[in-house]
Amino acid sequence: MENEAADRELTGFYAKNPVLKNKEFRAYLALRFGLFFALSMQVTTIFYWVYQITNDKLSLGFVGLAEVIPAVGCSLIAGHYVDLAEKRRIVLTCVISYIALGVALFTLTTPFSFEKLGMHTTLYLIYFFVFVGGVIRSFMGPSVFSLFGLIVARKNYANGTSWGSMALQLGAVLGPLAAGVMIALDGVVTGMFAVVIIMILLLFAILYIKTKPVIKKETREPILQSLSQGIRFVLKTPALLGAQLLDMFSVLFGGAIALLPVYQKEILHVDEVGFGLLRSAPGVGALITLGLLAFMPLKTHPGKKLFAAVTGFAICIITFGLSTNFMLSFAALLFSGMFDAVSVVVRGTILQLVTPDHMRGRVASVNTIFVSSSNELGDFESGVMAHYLGTVRAVVAGGCLTLGVIAVTFFAAPQLRKFGFDDDYGTGDVK
Repeated sequence: MENEAADRELTGFYAKNPVLKNKEFRAYLALRFGLFFALSMQVTTIFYWVYQITNDKLSLGFVGLAEVIPAVGCSLIAGHYVDLAEKRRIVLTCVISYIALGVALFTLTTPFSFEKLGMHTTLYLIYFFVFVGGVIRSFMGPSVFSLFGLIVARKNYANGTSWGSMALQLGAVLGPLAAGVMIALDGVVTGMFAVVIIMILLLFAILYIKTKPVIKKETREPILQSLSQGIRFVLKTPALLGAQLLDMFSVLFGGAIALLPVYQKEILHVDEVGFGLLRSAPGVGALITLGLLAFMPLKTHPGKKLFAAVTGFAICIITFGLSTNFMLSFAALLFSGMFDAVSVVVRGTILQLVTPDHMRGRVASVNTIFVSSSNELGDFESGVMAHYLGTVRAVVAGGCLTLGVIAVTFFAAPQLRKFGFDDDYGTGDVK
């Protein structure tokens, strides 16, 4: 942790970004970037792969469903376990598990495997391995979130969240782009092999982070009571609950990423590199915004800015849904990422500020439920709606529903509108 004397000596860039003087945090950023780079490559390749072998929009939805079931179903028990265990060790175990999963998916992509197994068996195995990835994710999310709170000083949470989000988005940008290039050069096999190599390299980043103490309450609650505490805490924290619900329903209805293979092939008529560019566009936009936030941090009226950003996101999704021009579609996704980055920083900082240290795993597990419900369940919803309504109608209808969610939340959650980073939050317990 940085001490106050060191903070007073910082000038210029480091005065605005003191968290970057922390060596462990820099290793944490490398871990976060590499993890999302590899996972973004992997999921982009999987979506492309599934659509190429099935030519079925509904199959894309089932990829999201396969991940959301374990990510939501295992989250509470994962959060309980993370709060009782050493966080660095859990992160290490999750990375090793991802390596094993990557090897299995790489093997499945080989021509020999497809020839022996056939299309249907290969598809079912893809769903199974995606399911396993969802289980790993249910532990990885709370452990990484908890590790952040043990590395970064509380006064630097907003600054650390911005840089953590930037590392995530950089991985989200470069991962799909790299996947598109590798698919164009040598099919899905090369991309899956690269994922394994990157995951192995992440082991070196973890070595730079020291073992952290386990923060426990003096009295341990019964397991069922412990599992429910994360949920009860979120429900009793209006600003956090409002931010989570706003994000969940906005991305649930407004997500269009799962349908990019359809837009690439049937609407925009671009090649694999174009697909990778479209997939990375939201991340590029997010990086632009996060880079600006490094020099112009969000300090005033974060709640109101959150609502404005999500509104901009919804308008961008509607524009993308109606577009038949590649450049306009790319721009719409780019700006959607710029608006979403503001939302990510505000929500992430709220989550860090209001959560007591001894409950970080359980509260983060509830956050995983919200995120998974919006992202992966949103992929399933997009696939189903596209199957029955058509691709364009599904995306546009989702964007319109998002605007409705924003209007309802704006009036129903006044605590979120009035939220300030300088307020005193997050030191109490849930009774």
